Amino acid sequence: MDQWGNGGGKWATISGDSQHPFQGRTFGGAKRYEIRGTRTFGSGYPYGASNQSTIADRPFPFGVWPLYWDQNFMDADEYGPRYDVLRPGGFVASVPLRTTTDHFNVTEDEVYYAVGDRESLLPLMISYVTWCHATPAWPSRFNASATDAPIKLENVIQYFRASSFALASPAYNNTLARTSKSDTKDNTPLPEFMEYSPFRKCVDDVTENALAIVNTIPGPTPLDMFVNALNIGGIFICGGMLFCLLVIGGILVTIRAVCQILLYGDPDTIARARRERRNELVYENHP
Repeated sequence: MDQWGNGGGKWATISGDSQHPFQGRTFGGAKRYEIRGTRTFGSGYPYGASNQSTIADRPFPFGVWPLYWDQNFMDADEYGPRYDVLRPGGFVASVPLRTTTDHFNVTEDEVYYAVGDRESLLPLMISYVTWCHATPAWPSRFNASATDAPIKLENVIQYFRASSFALASPAYNNTLARTSKSDTKDNTPLPEFMEYSPFRKCVDDVTENALAIVNTIPGPTPLDMFVNALNIGGIFICGGMLFCLLVIGGILVTIRAVCQILLYGDPDTIARARRERRNELVYENHP
């Protein structure tokens, strides 16, 4: 799983002899630009959602299986808490997202919740703090069936990553949430203050761009193939002369390191990583 990654590549299959509860299912292959769903559970699948009335037997395009809701809604019990020990990213958790009037024009009751696997929430919270000035908070285990659950299915304002991650708000009530199929666009409109909230839009944008997804498994780059070719050529040219091989190998390693810096050392990426690391230290020390 890669935060900020672009995803893509070919999908793979969970081994049929792995004794995994979802053996034989495909996973991966989805791209970052396909990560947004709607306010309807079961949305956001780039492939494998031919039956819109259930999420059972679906693949995992982004590498994570969907959330589960109470009352076995749309057969969500298939991905229920009994499998949290196997869920990529760990158990389902939620974290409150608040900010202050120092940065946004918000009221005290404008609070959102991010719901998803814990390992996705932890780095994403750092991104919320960095880019949206969210107040640091720790994820806590989420039980959709609990009477004191902070949010319900009807509170979801946006699904992401094939319905494996959601943003929700107690101030929103989607009265059509339990009557819709996953391909419908019929939902209760957001309240006006929420629709035009800069803080909500910031949180939404960060989720879309930074939520961890399965990335492409990298193959050999042209540089790798060039280095390998030179190494093979060096064997024939040097005729087994160890010293010559060591010298050439050292030069090639140096050239490769320089090329990787030039190729991947994007200043914006480095600056973003440094800024998020500073906020990560603050987040880790937050009580």
